[in-house]
Amino acid sequence: MNILVLNSGSSSIKYNLWNMKEEKLLCKGIIEKIGYDDSSMTCKSNGEEHRIEQAIKTHSDGIQLIINTLTDKNIGIIKDINEINAVGHRVVHGGEKITSSELVTPEIKEIIKECIGLAPLHNPHNLTGIEAIEKILPGVPNVAVFDTAFHSLMPPKAYIYPLPYEFYEKYKIRKYGFHGTSHKYVAHRAAEILGVKYEKFNCITCHLGNGSSRAAVNHGVSVDTTMGFTPLAGLPMGTRTGNIDPSIILYMIKTLGYSTDEVSNILNKESGFKGISGISSDMRDLNRAAKSGNERAILTYNIFANACKKFIGSLATEMKGRLDAVIFTGGIGENSYESRELICDGLEIFGAELDIEKNKFRGDERIISRDDSKVKIMVVPTNEELMIAIETQTLVK
Repeated sequence: MNILVLNSGSSSIKYNLWNMKEEKLLCKGIIEKIGYDDSSMTCKSNGEEHRIEQAIKTHSDGIQLIINTLTDKNIGIIKDINEINAVGHRVVHGGEKITSSELVTPEIKEIIKECIGLAPLHNPHNLTGIEAIEKILPGVPNVAVFDTAFHSLMPPKAYIYPLPYEFYEKYKIRKYGFHGTSHKYVAHRAAEILGVKYEKFNCITCHLGNGSSRAAVNHGVSVDTTMGFTPLAGLPMGTRTGNIDPSIILYMIKTLGYSTDEVSNILNKESGFKGISGISSDMRDLNRAAKSGNERAILTYNIFANACKKFIGSLATEMKGRLDAVIFTGGIGENSYESRELICDGLEIFGAELDIEKNKFRGDERIISRDDSKVKIMVVPTNEELMIAIETQTLVK
């Protein structure tokens, strides 16, 4: 079975083609700057990379270009479109109605539309990708894999906010959590590495990148996570604040005179690593600056690590009986051993003891705790696209 995986953004489409018989990635690429004159597409297959530069006006045009490229006689990877057996789509928000991946039906598309208000930057474009495929590949099954679904089994004590209860009943204001596909993949993979049955596995998954979140996975189920009603909550991130005193927002509006749009822009796009350091939202830039002695870069590192440790501590208390592993993934989690070292300093209280030498590497799958560590510390590169392909295959079969 060949499965095409699509992640449709506001002006981009990431795509993968998987042969699920061998779980082999046949091709991957990205279309960027949809709607602009300088839009382009890259395609990597058979060890070669091809780049196509042309105007791509709409998502439908972009998806048609992907199909044309996959079946191209010179650079394609399949002979014709009949070799695409199903399409898996990343969808960010499914609200309360969605608790798992779903075959796309008119009813599922309506739910995606209903959740646009909860994810206005993502759900409209995710839906556009689905509808484009329905036109280009009629009859081919589509599966929606929701970022929020993995967290849908959290108990009310984890997702209800201490607001008047009517805000939940009337407006569904609650914690939803995000990065679910990534958290699910690395938890499954870590259990495989350790030889533990997933249904009995207890871990804390740490997806650390420009957007960061953590999840407590108890007996294979997400019981709590750090992102909330929106992806703004939780850890400080590349440009997002993470958790702050809500009264700061009121102060910015009432006393400092900022508009709500200006405050939203500051909280989402000008804060986090970028705001504290004044240098960059990219941890690689901060690493170089910190090594040269830049005090604000060092401060940013320490604030991030301190927040990470506090969340690990709180999530660890939600395990029933034991914690098996702390798992790092995402761009920072996989590649910044300096960040991992700072974050793990102090976790000994939970029996998680880092091996400093084992930790000194980037971008690989390894156990980095000491041999006698009660709780394993691991690095597991995420593979959300493969997880989407697996979920799609399961539903289509």
